[in-house]
Amino acid sequence: MGLEIGIEWLTLIMFGSLLVLLMAGLPLAFVTGGLACVFLFVLGDERALNIVPSRIFPLMTNYQLSAIPLFIFMASMLERAGIINDMFDVIYKVLGGVKGGLAAATIIASTVLAAMVGVIGAAVVTMGIIALPAMLKRHYDPKIAMGSIMAGGTLGILIPPSILAIIYAVVAEQSVGELFIGAVVPGLLLSGMYVLYVIISSVIDPKKGPPIPVEERIPMREKIRLLSNMSAPIALIAIVLGVIFTGVATPVEAAGIGTFGAIIVAAIHRNLDWQTLREASLTTLKASAMVIWIMFGATIFVGLYVLEGGQQFVQGALEATGLGPWGILIIMQIVLVVLGMFLDWVGILLLCVPIFVPIIKALGAASFGLDNPDDLVLWFGVLYLVNMQMSFLSPPFGYALFYLRGVAPPEIPMTDIFKSALPFLGLQVVGLVLCMLFPGLITWLPNLVYG
Repeated sequence: MGLEIGIEWLTLIMFGSLLVLLMAGLPLAFVTGGLACVFLFVLGDERALNIVPSRIFPLMTNYQLSAIPLFIFMASMLERAGIINDMFDVIYKVLGGVKGGLAAATIIASTVLAAMVGVIGAAVVTMGIIALPAMLKRHYDPKIAMGSIMAGGTLGILIPPSILAIIYAVVAEQSVGELFIGAVVPGLLLSGMYVLYVIISSVIDPKKGPPIPVEERIPMREKIRLLSNMSAPIALIAIVLGVIFTGVATPVEAAGIGTFGAIIVAAIHRNLDWQTLREASLTTLKASAMVIWIMFGATIFVGLYVLEGGQQFVQGALEATGLGPWGILIIMQIVLVVLGMFLDWVGILLLCVPIFVPIIKALGAASFGLDNPDDLVLWFGVLYLVNMQMSFLSPPFGYALFYLRGVAPPEIPMTDIFKSALPFLGLQVVGLVLCMLFPGLITWLPNLVYG
C-alpha cells in the first residue's frame, strides 16, 4: 500500500514539484507525465496504476481531437504557399494612408489569419518577419508596431478554428461548434479594441504611426484588383467556418474540407510541390505530437490529484473564502492569469479545467444570472479562452513575447518588447471584464444559431 499524505500537503508537493521542474526548463509533456507516474508509485498501489490506460485511452480514441492535426496542416500549407505575405500586402496597401494604418492593417491581417491558423506561433512569427520591418522602415513607434503584432497574433487562440477550443471542448465534454461560435463576438470585440487603440493613439500623436507617403499609395481600382487576389483563401475560411456554423459538418469534417481546400489554394497560387507538402506534414506531425503528449501527461497528473480528493479540497478552499459565486469566478480568472505567466496553455487547460468546470456547474447558472446550465458552461469556456490570450502576452514567460524576440531586430531590448505588450494586456483585461459582466456577448450568437 502507498503512503498516506494529507490532501493539503499533496497539493503543495504535486504542484510545487511541477513548478520547480518547469522552471528548470524541462518540457511540460514529460514533466507532468513523469511526475504523475512517480506519485502513482509513491501514493497508490497496483490498482492505482489503472489510471494510466483509463485516462489515456479515451483521448487516443476521441474523434473530436482529429480536427487538431487537420487544422495545423491547413495552417502550414497556407503559410508555405505564401498566402500570409500576400494577405498582409493587400490589407497594408488598402489601409496604408490612414494614421496608424499599418498597425491597424497588422491587427486586421492577424484577425483574418487567426481564422485560417489555429496556432499562435505561426501568426506572431510571420507577422514579425513581414510587418515589423515594414513599420519600422516607415518610422512607426517600435512599441506600437510590436504590440500590434503580438496582440493580433494572440487572436488565433480565440477566433475559430482555434485548437485550444477543440481541446477545451474535449476536456469539458462540450460541443466544439458552440464554443467556436461563442468565441466569435469576443474575438472580434478584442480585435476592434486593438485597432481603435492603435488608430486613436496615432491620431493623438502622429509620430507613433505616420501614414505612408502619398507616392506609395495606390488608386481604388488597384485596391479592388489586389482584394480579388485574396478571394481563394478568404473563400476557404468562409466555407470552413460556414459549414461549422450552419451545422452542415462537424468541426472535424470542416477541418478535412479546409485541409483539402488549403492544398487547392496552394495549387492556385502555384506553390504546390513535394517540398511544400513534406514540410507542412512534418510541421503538423511535430505540433500534433507535442499537443497529444502534453495531454497524456497532464490528464494522468490531474486524474491522480482528483482521485486523491483534490476536487473536493479545491472546492472547499474556494467556498471557505466566503466570496460567493462571483468572487469564486474572479479568483479562478486570477489563478488562470498567474498560471499563464509560467505555464503553457495546453498545460493550464488540462490542470485547471477538470477541476474548475465541475465547481462552476455546482454553483449553478442562476447564481450568475443566466437562464440555463448550457449557457453557463459555454460562457465559462469562452471566458477561459479570452483569459488564455492574456497568458501569451504576460511577462515574464508569455509565448508571444519570445516568438517576437526571435524575429525582432537585435537592437530592440527585451524590456521594450515587455513594455509594448502592456497596453494591449490592459485592453485584454477590459475585454475579459466585459465578457464577464455581459454574458450575452458570448451566448447571443450560439443561441441565435442553435436556437
